[in-house]
Amino acid sequence: MKRAIVLWFTGLSGSGKTTIVARVAQALLQQNQRVKIFDGDVVRREIHAHLGFTPEDIRENNRLIAELCLKHQFSCDYIFVPIISPFEKARQMARQLLGEKFNLIYCKASLAQVMNRDPKGLYKKALAGKIEYFIGLDERVPYQPPNNAELVLDTATEEVEISANKLLAFINKISKARKQRRV
Repeated sequence: MKRAIVLWFTGLSGSGKTTIVARVAQALLQQNQRVKIFDGDVVRREIHAHLGFTPEDIRENNRLIAELCLKHQFSCDYIFVPIISPFEKARQMARQLLGEKFNLIYCKASLAQVMNRDPKGLYKKALAGKIEYFIGLDERVPYQPPNNAELVLDTATEEVEISANKLLAFINKISKARKQRRV
């Protein structure tokens, strides 16, 4: 039985994770691929609403999302996980739990760049003291950029279409390698 390829995205809020995933997932669906998306905002709102944004709660949320991936690994071809996932140890835990199907995608944009974008107005609220434990701004929850991402998308300088095309090329490459291993 074929297991899904997991594409675990990390990057600051506003770095383009969800936007890129939506574009690529749509392209894969048009190719009759089965796709599941565990978007960080949606999962927190619908499944993990009991968790806050303390470092402990963030790690627990990441662990629970990795377990969701395991639960759904045989029901689709690709699982996309666009979440901030700020801690290296939590990403390593997900990699260990999910094994060789885990692929880390880093949506790279500086704090200054995402604060300038601020598509949801969250940075503005956090700076005004309305959001506690805001990742990347609050020293209690720093964002730790990954050192071992399988793919880095420079969302600070690339248009969404370019990042999406790079991701599709990466997916095609790992899918082709997967098929060759089965032959």
